[in-house]
Amino acid sequence: MPPTVRRRLAALLYEAMILFGVVFFAGYLFSTLTQQRNGLTHHNLLAAWIGLVVGIYFVWFWTHGGQTLPMKTWRLRVVGPGNAPVSVPRAVARYLLALLWFLPPLALHPAVGLTLPHTLLIAALWFVLWAATGRIGASRQFLHDRLAGTRIVTVAR
Repeated sequence: MPPTVRRRLAALLYEAMILFGVVFFAGYLFSTLTQQRNGLTHHNLLAAWIGLVVGIYFVWFWTHGGQTLPMKTWRLRVVGPGNAPVSVPRAVARYLLALLWFLPPLALHPAVGLTLPHTLLIAALWFVLWAATGRIGASRQFLHDRLAGTRIVTVAR
């Protein structure tokens, strides 16, 4: 039986706390190496750098045991078809597809000229809709896992 949506979202919340440190150090390294004096200087390059670092973080852990620290804590593992370990291309695809949790509503902000409260409301609604995909179908997997050909499974104690 697949893990519950609540359990996977709890692991996601824990993951966000870990990622705060990863992003902090990646941003510090970028700022130091580029001699960045202003947050608006090279901000697009900084965003790409942080996306790359976070991608490397996830791809590394998913292809080396299938678990990040929060996933170990919540006894979850990412597996490929037939419970096989996740390959690098599949892990990269999963990471890029998982960005769909956040990027579409955030892209609307500059594209349509939404106010910040409207953007946050749309992002919250989008997040809830995306999380609801974990309750649809027999596999009970989120949409990005279905598209990437991966699954989240429960690890026995």
